[in-house]
Amino acid sequence: MNATLDADHVFAALADATRRDIVLRALDGREGVLELAGHYPMSFAAVQKHVAVLERAGLITKERSGRRKVVRTNMEGLQLARGLLDRYEALWRGRVERMTNLIITEGDDT
Repeated sequence: MNATLDADHVFAALADATRRDIVLRALDGREGVLELAGHYPMSFAAVQKHVAVLERAGLITKERSGRRKVVRTNMEGLQLARGLLDRYEALWRGRVERMTNLIITEGDDT
């Protein structure tokens, strides 16, 4: 998979509020899928689907711990999103700075 496709999956997964909450809850890596499901007003199957989307996007991992599947946030997946957002921020800051310089320069001529 190339970086653009990975970014598409990451941002599509993060577009949902429940999935963003799951990523936050999985930071400490103490809850299994069953425990996560208890936090949401939806079926266990629906939470499993959200977890699967996050896992495919590389934002979380599941590890067996006895009979439980413990969910952990994958920081590398979040770093992909952060890196892309940082590049967009730098691009737009540069554009705003150039526009500001043009406006100031043109304002001096009048």
